[in-house]
Amino acid sequence: MTQRGKRYIESAKLVDRTNLYDLAEAIELVQKTAGAKFDETVELAVRLGVDPRHADQQVRGTVVLPHGTGRTERILVFAKGDKVKEAEAAGADYVGGEELMQKIQNENWFEFDVVVATPDMMGVVGRIGRILGPKGLMPNPKAGTVTFDLEQQISEIKAGKVEYRVDKSAIINVAIGKVSFGQQKLEENFRSIMGAIIRSKPAAAKGRYLRSVTVSSTMGPGIRLNGAKLMEKATEK
Repeated sequence: MTQRGKRYIESAKLVDRTNLYDLAEAIELVQKTAGAKFDETVELAVRLGVDPRHADQQVRGTVVLPHGTGRTERILVFAKGDKVKEAEAAGADYVGGEELMQKIQNENWFEFDVVVATPDMMGVVGRIGRILGPKGLMPNPKAGTVTFDLEQQISEIKAGKVEYRVDKSAIINVAIGKVSFGQQKLEENFRSIMGAIIRSKPAAAKGRYLRSVTVSSTMGPGIRLNGAKLMEKATEK
């Protein structure tokens, strides 16, 4: 059984686990229950009424959060020719080809957070797919990370672009900012990502789509939101 610290126990007392909170109340509680000495990340966990084993019930997409995530992503780009200069000019942290692939493969090098590749470099990237895949770093056209438009992709990532993707347990986990963002910015980031998830509802999904919606800080307790109200507001627009 997991042992909880005194700080967590005290924070958890502020949360009524039997209640489903409105967005404003939930974000306010997240900030109150974040007691770490560092600027905690605010995380969103959504359990969906889908069966990820079926291709027609996959939920995946990207969205640029209006206020970013609060962290600077280190971007590695696989490119060649003129695209190398384009990536460098756009602000990529690392740009290259075969040599970067070998560095990852032979030195277990992972000083980056996002991998972008031009389509003509996927043959090289594919050779380390088994290494990048489990870490969620494999470039994918659906996420926009396989593209010739490197300038746009890199600028969007730097601006706060995040990917959401349902896992095998039908759960989406994604960061929506930092506690220091304050109430308004966190609410706006939440609405942006939640709206995208709701719009991504597969036609094949039956029954209740948002099974549970929870927000929490890195070290704080989970705070459950009213998923039915979130769906109602989304369909009203």
